[in-house]
Amino acid sequence: MGSKLALDDSVYLRDSVQTAAKILVVGHFAVGKTTFIGTMSEIPPLRTEEVMTRAGEEVDDLKGTSTKTTTTVAMDFGRLTLSEKLVLYLFGTPGQQRFVQVWEDMSRGALGALVLVDPERLEESFPVMDLVEHYGIPYAIAVNRFVGRPDHSDDEIREALDLLPETPLVNCDARDQRSSANALIELVRYLQSRLN
Repeated sequence: MGSKLALDDSVYLRDSVQTAAKILVVGHFAVGKTTFIGTMSEIPPLRTEEVMTRAGEEVDDLKGTSTKTTTTVAMDFGRLTLSEKLVLYLFGTPGQQRFVQVWEDMSRGALGALVLVDPERLEESFPVMDLVEHYGIPYAIAVNRFVGRPDHSDDEIREALDLLPETPLVNCDARDQRSSANALIELVRYLQSRLN
């Protein structure tokens, strides 16, 4: 009996693809990384979501995310073909400090990182940004905004995160394909500008 994936040619790369780029999608716990990759991936995304247990209650701060019941324990993975010749592989990292060891392996070969931040929990982004900078990965900031939540201006967010003027900052909704695509486009443009 054949599986759906075995019969579906869309999971295979086109023969014309010549370049693959590894992009990390990073951010603190419960910021929307799994959602972002699920929104953008052209193939069924690989998810390593597990149900949160009582054992994690003391290490996973659910403040502001009381409806969250699962967490990524290894990584998320998706693929996005940008052109006949270029494909992006999207790797989502776990957001908790206890999984920081995974970063070293996942950062190898990464062309860049999209750092998702929640404007209501900016302070939780600092350890993530420290890791991205520690591994020397160029990055863009994507502010995962939700309707009905208090708003901060881009300038306020830039100042709070102490961003360099050239660091791209874009707003997105990880559930929306168009705004998520715009965030990836900003990152790719930034990475291209660094190569010129």
